[in-house]
Amino acid sequence: MAHSSGTPTALSGRLVTDAGIIEDGVLRWDGTRILEVGTVEGDAAAERLPEGYFILPGLIDLHCHGAGGGDFTSGSAADIEAAALHLHRSGSTTLLASTCSAPMEDLEAAFGRLAMAAEAGLVAGIHAEGPFLSKERSGAHDPAFLLLPTQEDVARLVAAGQGHLVSMTYAPELPGSDVLVYELVTHGVIPSIGHTDSSTEEATAALDLINEELASTGFEGFSGRPTATHLFNAMPVIHHRSPGPVPLLLQRARAGEIAVELIADDVHLHPETVRMAFTIAGAENICLVSDSTAAAGRPSGTYRLGHHEVTLVDDAAVLIATGALAGGAGSLLDVVRRTVQAGVGVVDAVRAATAVPAGVLGLADEVGSLRGGLRADALVLSPDLELKGVLRSGTWIRPLEVG
Repeated sequence: MAHSSGTPTALSGRLVTDAGIIEDGVLRWDGTRILEVGTVEGDAAAERLPEGYFILPGLIDLHCHGAGGGDFTSGSAADIEAAALHLHRSGSTTLLASTCSAPMEDLEAAFGRLAMAAEAGLVAGIHAEGPFLSKERSGAHDPAFLLLPTQEDVARLVAAGQGHLVSMTYAPELPGSDVLVYELVTHGVIPSIGHTDSSTEEATAALDLINEELASTGFEGFSGRPTATHLFNAMPVIHHRSPGPVPLLLQRARAGEIAVELIADDVHLHPETVRMAFTIAGAENICLVSDSTAAAGRPSGTYRLGHHEVTLVDDAAVLIATGALAGGAGSLLDVVRRTVQAGVGVVDAVRAATAVPAGVLGLADEVGSLRGGLRADALVLSPDLELKGVLRSGTWIRPLEVG
């Protein structure tokens, strides 16, 4: 099925909308925009998908470091483009390009390349994972590159992003984190709590400060809702006498104060943990993410993650030097599929990969839902959630293939 500019085009099948599934629905678009979403009612002009096929919004990934062999931190402009296009064709039609901790000069250079990618519409902005992280919870980040936050260093990174730095992961227990929060919020950057060894009390104080700063600055650039970077991972485990930040973040998510990321790929999190998080926080407060690396979508081999080399082991990306888990090896659609397999409903899993991250980015009127006026981004999936087509801005970037 081909799209010709200026000619309305339509598909009919099971539409996954914010309100639920329309069993016999029609998605109609013209050019780059959705015209309408409704029911078939004898509309012969819509191309009918096979029984049980889904049509859902294009996915939105707030946390991915690369894919298809390309790394967003160390890669060239061509590598960045290749990674972004691979992610688009894999179903993530909107994404933030995540960097990992590296020397400041390298991060500034990477931000410059990613800012150009944002200007070109390849990515929706930059997510900086570090360098202001806990050395005790560094994960795949090299402790040698981790810093205590200073106003000068935060300002350097904000400037290097050229207006395209959207979020930054930081450990709130670090000295100087209050200055970091102020600097980020002032420049319209979402603070994301992660890679932290904080106590419940420290996490509470951090979230209170973030919300206070958001309220006092009249933050309107994005949602004004902070996030938690890959909840559970690179955080203290829950202990009954020392719960750490996780229970607090889940409860504050339930209250709508924060959105929590989950790498629900069956590698980073057990399915029972995923179900628990959805039960406590609610799908409307969860952002599914891939945390994908350059190894995603590639065969076994050696790939870059910033200054490090990673390889694939049992469907996971690990550091060659230490064997530590180093991000995801699949797409956000793989995460959605695993989430459904964990027992979460299709509508809730899709919402956590579309409408919720769109809200965090302040793009709910542009992407993240099947609704008239929004960008014509949509996926076609088989009944078992296998990808059969990707529509981005009204163009089939992965041609529709149905049996």
